[in-house]
Amino acid sequence: MTHSPEWFISWFDTPYYHILYKHRDDTEAHDFIDVLFNELKLEKDAAILDLACGKGRHAIYMNQKGHHVVGYDLAEENILFAKEFENESLHFEVRDMRENLGENEFDWVFNLFTSFGYFESREENVKALKAIAKSLKPGGKLLIDFMNAAKVAKRLVPKEHKRAENIDFYIERFTRDNHIIKEIRFEAEGIEHQYEEKVQMLSKQDFEEFLEKAGLTVKTYFGSLDLQPFNESTSDRLIILAEKA
Repeated sequence: MTHSPEWFISWFDTPYYHILYKHRDDTEAHDFIDVLFNELKLEKDAAILDLACGKGRHAIYMNQKGHHVVGYDLAEENILFAKEFENESLHFEVRDMRENLGENEFDWVFNLFTSFGYFESREENVKALKAIAKSLKPGGKLLIDFMNAAKVAKRLVPKEHKRAENIDFYIERFTRDNHIIKEIRFEAEGIEHQYEEKVQMLSKQDFEEFLEKAGLTVKTYFGSLDLQPFNESTSDRLIILAEKA
């Protein structure tokens, strides 16, 4: 079995994705949101969009902290799961970040855990950011939590074997055409599966270019989940806070 032209549509919608990454627990998500909200000082009535929300672990916790939250994700299975947690102030929908996300609806948009740069072209990144900018209220803010691609590329583990729920996952990592590639092979239910994760190696300068084209202004950068200053050589993350005029 091979992946679709847009790898994230097929891979994220399988149960195997969640088996492989089941170690990504709620505690990690909650700790990051606590740190973010303490730093950003969100107003209680802030309208929040969790964009590429997955199964909703960040959105659900943001809602528990008293905010009105909407979660959008392209994977239908993720949204079906997340909808079990909906209430009057928490809603989930299947949406593509490159398409209409609304107009002047949100005070904050959060795009967390390297959920950007999945597309084939740089132009699609700008298209997504323009859709985000349109969805923000005037003065609204976007926070993108991306990998520090320069550091990740230098420290790739070429081959890895992981066993989860009696499935052996064989993983290879490499760079190609300015992308970080992760090839994943495994056998499940008597069928050989192969998927590829492919993320653009976007730099701080790339994001500055894209955000400017989208009409968003960078306010600050952070380099870790505890919001230390960004350093291209040493930081684990590239976390960007931008604002709509």
